[in-house]
Amino acid sequence: MNWMKRQQLIGYLFVLPSVLGVTVFFLIPLLFSFGLAFTNWVGPAGRGLRFVGLANFQRLLSDEVFLKAIGNNILYLLHVPLSVVLGFLAASALNRRIYLRNPLRAAFFLPYLISAIAIGFSWMLLFHPTQGPINQFLMSVGMTDPPGWLASTKSAMLAIIIIATWQSLGFNMIIFLAVLQDVPQELKEAAQIDGAAGWQVTRHITLPFISPITFFLLVIGTMNAFKSFGLIQAVTGGGPANSTLILPLYVYRTAFRYYEMGYASAIAIVLFLIIFSFTVLQWYGQKKWVHY
Repeated sequence: MNWMKRQQLIGYLFVLPSVLGVTVFFLIPLLFSFGLAFTNWVGPAGRGLRFVGLANFQRLLSDEVFLKAIGNNILYLLHVPLSVVLGFLAASALNRRIYLRNPLRAAFFLPYLISAIAIGFSWMLLFHPTQGPINQFLMSVGMTDPPGWLASTKSAMLAIIIIATWQSLGFNMIIFLAVLQDVPQELKEAAQIDGAAGWQVTRHITLPFISPITFFLLVIGTMNAFKSFGLIQAVTGGGPANSTLILPLYVYRTAFRYYEMGYASAIAIVLFLIIFSFTVLQWYGQKKWVHY
């Protein structure tokens, strides 16, 4: 065996654990779930398993809870651009020489490192409708009927969006902070010499330069929003009255509470197609505003 073949063999051995992990924990379950979507498997033992064709997908069209979960998921997506914008603003502020800059960077990034369940329980206390500090503050400034937040169907999703924005802001800030330090200073100085204002420099130099990273954060954020589970499960469990139920929670509820494995697999496939469609739309849309 010559040197080149030995190097190839060593390379294959290094990637073998990752390939086995992806195959065992992703590809095989994916194919298994795809097959289950065309069956009526109910119960842990799969009693009465039989092929039902497209019946599960036809059922989705008349499932009001499923349609509501899709709407909630799209509404939940609002936290993605919101956290990206706020992350950019925070990074722009902390990229300057200000007092306590490093501790502030750490403080902004810390929520991203904390468990979603711990974050959820903390915000449940903050959003308590009567004893929570948020409503206590609102009442102290004159609001007689503050929102019920997580206890109300009208404001529960808004509260979830606020929590998700707060949690993901720090990650976006760190990524933006890294790329902002690579923006060529000579371009900024030349623009300022030509009389460009601060906003014009940001619009025509900084934003185009960081547009690939912005696109990356939007794509990753969208995927994570459609796969979100722990935070909402810990805070509301999809309630009240399914007002915060999103598709991953509905898959979990259908599979492990009602044991309708076939129907849950059909929902999971639709969820995959929705994520894929959004990613394709973002990929084609980025050609108009991303500058490489």
